[in-house]
Amino acid sequence: MSGRAEFAERPEVSPVPLLDHLVAFIDELRRRGIDIGPAALLDAGQAVGVLDLLDRASLREGLAATLLSTHMHRDMFDRAFDLWFPLGTGARTTATEIPRDADGNVDIEAFRDMVAEVMADDAAGTDGRQGELIAMIVDEFGRYEGARGEAFSAYQATSTINPQTLIAAIAAAMARGAVDDESGARAGTQPRYRRAAADRAAQLRAGIEAETQRRMAGRHGRDRVAEYAVPKLPEQMSFLHSGPRDLAQIRRTVQPLARLLAARLEIRRRRARHGPVDVRRTLRASMSTGGVPIKLTHRRPRPGRPELVVVCDVSGSVSGFSQFTLQLVYALRQQFSKVRVFAFVDTVDEVTDFFDRGQADETFGEVMHEMITTARIATRDGHSDYGHMLNGFARDYLDSLTHRGALLILGDARNNYHWTETESLLALTERVRHAYWLNPERREDWGSGDSDADVYAEVIDMYECRNAEQLAKVIGDLLPV
Repeated sequence: MSGRAEFAERPEVSPVPLLDHLVAFIDELRRRGIDIGPAALLDAGQAVGVLDLLDRASLREGLAATLLSTHMHRDMFDRAFDLWFPLGTGARTTATEIPRDADGNVDIEAFRDMVAEVMADDAAGTDGRQGELIAMIVDEFGRYEGARGEAFSAYQATSTINPQTLIAAIAAAMARGAVDDESGARAGTQPRYRRAAADRAAQLRAGIEAETQRRMAGRHGRDRVAEYAVPKLPEQMSFLHSGPRDLAQIRRTVQPLARLLAARLEIRRRRARHGPVDVRRTLRASMSTGGVPIKLTHRRPRPGRPELVVVCDVSGSVSGFSQFTLQLVYALRQQFSKVRVFAFVDTVDEVTDFFDRGQADETFGEVMHEMITTARIATRDGHSDYGHMLNGFARDYLDSLTHRGALLILGDARNNYHWTETESLLALTERVRHAYWLNPERREDWGSGDSDADVYAEVIDMYECRNAEQLAKVIGDLLPV
């Protein structure tokens, strides 16, 4: 490969001044949920003034450093940056031919070897060869004819190349010339090469997605492509409609959210209530008003830490929501004098011990798996049965609720057409000072199909918690102090 790649069409010069374009880009980030204040806007403007605007990597890093306050927003920032500051417009011309067989078809095996060689070269990312390779892949394998003309598909391109299958070839190319290690392993099979090759394969996949989005934005407009190409922030991702990768991102928001909520709860606890009336000091102060106690004097408050009882549905439909919420609650457990956890599918069982003893050596996901496979939480048909759970809790665990504590129920209230048993729920709410139900479904869906959310909402305060942002707000506002 020559390393040189040019655009068939010269990039259009925007009539919008650079500063106005930067402000519009920041407005887009704000609209998507990133908190950017005036100071950060000024810092970004100053950074643009000193950066080499022809060096996109430096511009990207400079804007990210001034505009982002957490690395968890970086994925969304990078996708938006690629659309707002594209590499160019139109197709890219390359000087390298794709290897083909005698019939003119692409020689997939030879092309894969070429891809592995380029991705293994450290210099390919800076001299343009990697970008040229990605453009070739999108042109050859990602192009298709859609209803509105020529279009490009990242899924189609990556399915043909399948970067994951290239990891071994990239690792072998990176280690070419190296001798066997002391264990006798072949060059390229060592963990350091496998890890580096996996990173290069991920870079290839990300580059294909970015190039596809650039091509589509040039044809259909930036705003239209941004609707599906720019991901949501982790705290805005739906608990019920997120895949494993998204759920992993959501779980990484637990500790920052916990620290923020812990500080907020501590402040509220200190300011929330006056202590009891101090009769002696009140009477002494009333001497100046002829013995009339116009102003009550209170004793210094002694904030206590309330008890918290969590009852969560861990059936498959809401397991991600329950796991995240439990992880957040346990990160806040120092704010409570006691936290007890009960889990259910169709039968309720206390599972506090699983979390109390599992935090030091196991991940939260492993604790959840052990709890689900060991605890006595599914003894009937294995489908959610909120009525049977409520009856069982009122019968076996009612003494776990006290008037100085709070009850938190987690679940979508989809009862599979079983009895609701609202009398048992009422008995639980009357035993505690606060009782809340957090539902991961949209409010518009409550009461639809097999959902009894509308019925339970007449007995207990129910709140919509579809993502981490909503959950943090609800917990921050509602948990007792």
